[in-house]
Amino acid sequence: MINTTIVGRLNELRSRMEKENYDMILVTSSDFHGSEYVSDYFKVSEFFSGCTSDNVSLLILKDSAFLWTDARYFLSAGEELSGTGIELMKSGEPGVPTLNQFLDSHLQPGMTLGYDGRTISCERGEMIRRIAVEKNAGVNGTIDPAFDIWKDRPEFPNGKISILSAEETGKDAKEKIAEVRECMQRFGAASLVLSKLDDIMWLFNIRGEDIPYNPVAIAYCIIRNEEAFLYIRNPESISEYGKTEGFSVRPYDTFFDDLEQFTEGEKVWIDHAYLSDRIMSILLGRRIRPLLAPYPTNMKKAVKNETELERIRECYLRDSVILCKFLYYVQSHVGKEEMTEISLAKKLDYMRSTIPDFIDLSFSTISAYGPNAAVVHYEPKEESCAGIKAEGFYLVDSGGQYESGTSDVTRTIALGEITEEMRRDFTYVAIANLRLLYAKFLYGCTGANLDMYARSVLWENGVDFKHGTGHGIGYRLNVHEGPQNIAWKIISPVTGKISGGNAKTVFEPGMITSDEPGIYRDGKYGIRTETIIECVEENNNEYGRFLSFRPLTLVPIDLNAMNLSILDESDRKKLNAYHKEVYEKISPLLSDPDELAWLKKATKEC
Repeated sequence: MINTTIVGRLNELRSRMEKENYDMILVTSSDFHGSEYVSDYFKVSEFFSGCTSDNVSLLILKDSAFLWTDARYFLSAGEELSGTGIELMKSGEPGVPTLNQFLDSHLQPGMTLGYDGRTISCERGEMIRRIAVEKNAGVNGTIDPAFDIWKDRPEFPNGKISILSAEETGKDAKEKIAEVRECMQRFGAASLVLSKLDDIMWLFNIRGEDIPYNPVAIAYCIIRNEEAFLYIRNPESISEYGKTEGFSVRPYDTFFDDLEQFTEGEKVWIDHAYLSDRIMSILLGRRIRPLLAPYPTNMKKAVKNETELERIRECYLRDSVILCKFLYYVQSHVGKEEMTEISLAKKLDYMRSTIPDFIDLSFSTISAYGPNAAVVHYEPKEESCAGIKAEGFYLVDSGGQYESGTSDVTRTIALGEITEEMRRDFTYVAIANLRLLYAKFLYGCTGANLDMYARSVLWENGVDFKHGTGHGIGYRLNVHEGPQNIAWKIISPVTGKISGGNAKTVFEPGMITSDEPGIYRDGKYGIRTETIIECVEENNNEYGRFLSFRPLTLVPIDLNAMNLSILDESDRKKLNAYHKEVYEKISPLLSDPDELAWLKKATKEC
C-alpha cells in the first residue's frame, strides 16, 4: 500500500529541488549539535520518510530515495518505509554501499547536492565536499530541506534550565572551566568551540528540558583564555549565576555572529566528531588554525568524581529494587490477569516514578514479548502491542533520570515454557554478560579489547549481536555517553577507515558503562541482559596496574531460563557471586515477604 503522506512530502521536496536546481538533498536525523536523540523540531528525516530511527541518513534524488540506518533498526525501519518508495540501505551489511560510496558512484559533473550543514558533522561534510570536487559537482550546505514544506513544524526547543550545586556535582563550574583552560594552554589553543550538549551541561553544571529524556538545553559554548561564553535561548534566566561562576551568558542566535569575529591565525580547539559542517566552514573561512583533538570535557565528564559515584551507586540500588519488584510481579501474575506490553511498561514507569528523587525516564521503556523482542529498539504501539502469555520470553529495557544519577537496565525473563534453543541462547548471553562483568585487565585496555570478554562465547557458538556490547552513561545526563564504549568494530561509519574513536578509548576508574550482550532471532524471540558496571582499581603489582568492574545493577539473571549444564565452573562461580551480592544488598530493602521469597529463590546458589 502506498504511503500517500510520505510520497506527497517527497514530491513537494522534489518540486523545490527542480526550482532551485538541486539534484540530491541529504537529510539526517541529527539536530544542530550532533545529538543522538532530538526534539520534535529537528525530526526532519522522520517527516520526509516516516522512519523513527535515531541514526538516519536520507538521500533524496529526483526519481528515487535511499535511507541508511544501522542494524538496531533494520526490522523497524523496513516496516516504516513500506509504501514510501524509499529503499532501505542496511549499513554495514555485505554489498551495501556507504553513503559516501553511493555519492561517489552517483554524483555526476554539474550536479548539485544540498543539505543543512548545521545537522551534518564536519567530518562528513569534509568527505562530501571532497567527493563533489573529484566529481566536478556542486555542494550547498546552507539550506533547510523542510523550509516551507513542514507547515505545522513544532516550535524550536526552549525549555527550563536548572542549576546544579557543587554538592551535587563535586566541582563548581568555575573549577571545571579552569581545568579546561589548563588543557588549552598545554596545547597552545587560544579558544575552544563546543557544541556537544552534554559536555556543555557538564561544564557549566546546568541541566535543561529541550530533548525528551536527555536533560540538556540547546546551547553553544566558546572558551577563551580569559573569557567563557554560553549561548542559550533564555540567557537572562542564568545570567547572575554566570557572573558568579565567571562566564557570560549570551542569546543562542548570536553564536554564529560571534564565530565570524575569530581572527586569522587564531589557534582554535575543535573536535571533528562533535562539530557541525556549518561551524567548521565559518571557522575555516576566518582562516583560523584548527587544533584537531578530542575535547577535554568529554573525558573529564566520563570519569566520575567521588561525589558523583556515591550518588550513582545509591541511585542504582534504589532503581534495582524497583526492577526486582517489577519482575516479581510479572512472573507471579502472568497468566492470572491480563497483561500487554504497554500495560507492563506503564506499570514499571509508575513504579520507578515513586522513587523520591525521580525526575523522568531516561528513554522510552522497551517492553517486548516474543518475536517483538528481536527488534532491538522496539517500542510497543497501542494499536498493535502484544498480549503477554505464560510462556516464552519477555524483555524489558528501561531506565530513569534521578537527581542522583541516570539508570539503564535490561532483563529478559521466562514466563513459562521455553524451548531448548531459547534456554541455550539465554545461557550464552548470561555467560557473556558475566565474563565482562568480572573481567580483570591491565590499564591501557580499550573497549575493543574488552569486547572479547563478552562476545567470544557467542562467536565460539556461531552467533552474534549487531550492536555494541557497552556504552558510557551520564550522571543525570544522557543515557548514552562517550567517549568510552565496548565494541569490536573500530571502523568509522563516515570514512570507512580505522577510527581513533570510542572503541579505542582507554578505560579509567570512575567510568560507568553498560554490559549488554544479546541474541536476537527474527520472528522468534530476543534476549538481552544489561548490567551497568563501574570501572574500579583492582591492584598494582610487578606486572602493572590492574582494573576491574563492579556491578551497579543488582537484579537477578533468570535461573528459570538457563541451561546450567552449559556453564563451566568459572562461569558458575561468577553467576553465584553476582547473585550473592544481589541478595545481600537488595533483600534488606524488600519488606514484602512474597517479594523476599522470590528474590531468595531467584538468587539461590547453583
